[in-house]
Amino acid sequence: MTTDSAPRWRRLEPDERKEQIFVCAAELFGERPYAEVSTSDIAARAGVARGLINHYFGTKRELYLAVVQRALTVPQVAVERLPKGSLEERTDAAVDWFLDMVVRQEKMWLAAITPEGIGRDAEVERIVDETDRAAADRVLEAMGFPREEDSTLAEQRNALVRAYGGMVKAAGREWLVRGTLDRKQVHTLLSTQLRTLVAEVLPAAVRTPAH
Repeated sequence: MTTDSAPRWRRLEPDERKEQIFVCAAELFGERPYAEVSTSDIAARAGVARGLINHYFGTKRELYLAVVQRALTVPQVAVERLPKGSLEERTDAAVDWFLDMVVRQEKMWLAAITPEGIGRDAEVERIVDETDRAAADRVLEAMGFPREEDSTLAEQRNALVRAYGGMVKAAGREWLVRGTLDRKQVHTLLSTQLRTLVAEVLPAAVRTPAH
């Protein structure tokens, strides 16, 4: 068989096929409310039989939960790759990493932070809460805060960073959905506020309650 007559497609390995389905699902959940996306829609976009979705992910809801989980998770490597420089250098680099991540998986990220159509779902809320808490811990680690042994102080720090995270999500929507801000403006907002949070707010606001 010559090169010209060889087939142009190749059989995907199971992990590649699973990832293909996942990415297509994330795109659809980002384009439409949850209720308007069917497993048939996902299968059609991925070019697979609908049964493969059930095989790899179970139900549509389970697949949606997996999308939310991944989109909101900040990996350890994001901390490890930050420069060992000044606070300004580290906050700028951290925000750049985040914005790059959002661009790479825009629809997936938007689907996770705007779970339209699924209604109040305890499992979605649990995943969002857990990933928000974990992301806040990553931010604290990235900014050089040691792991806090006092549970009260640890919770206060985490809560303040989660509050900053709410602004991050709002700024992301202004940029990606409404187009009222551009990336440079969002970077300025988030990096400036992160520096203020680290240098001023956390030292002043986190304290052991008086007994």
